[in-house]
Amino acid sequence: MDPAFIYYVIAAVLVLVGFAGVLLPALPGLPLVFAGLLLAAWADGFARVGWIPLLLLAALTALSFLIDFLATVYGAQRLGASSWALWGSALGTIAGLFFLPLGLLLGPFIGAWAGEYWHSRHAGHATRVGLGTWLGIALGTASKFALGFCMLGIFALAWFL
Repeated sequence: MDPAFIYYVIAAVLVLVGFAGVLLPALPGLPLVFAGLLLAAWADGFARVGWIPLLLLAALTALSFLIDFLATVYGAQRLGASSWALWGSALGTIAGLFFLPLGLLLGPFIGAWAGEYWHSRHAGHATRVGLGTWLGIALGTASKFALGFCMLGIFALAWFL
């Protein structure tokens, strides 16, 4: 069996697991996508995909970290969230992993709500902060999916052109 075929299979698995990681916070989503695409480029000696597209893919991967951080913080802080809400959201996300798939949707909201309620003792404010945090996470996830598909598109263009 051709060793390059094995590398391509591993690369495809990395890309698929990376896209799953965009949803599952326990997996480094777009870094795994990048690793898979880098492996695929390496498998043919970078003959089809050179350093310029790979640098662009690396930049998009780095941008995903910024989006991940800013989307959550912006969604929460825009509504006056305390640091308790941000910690609660992070803990709620981790706890939500044990209650898939609903836990991924509700965990960050419940965690942010609980953290903010613990801090302010105002249920209405805590609810707004929880919703804002959840919306920020949802928009960040959608943005990372879009970045992932852009990465696939850039790789495909470099591969076939």
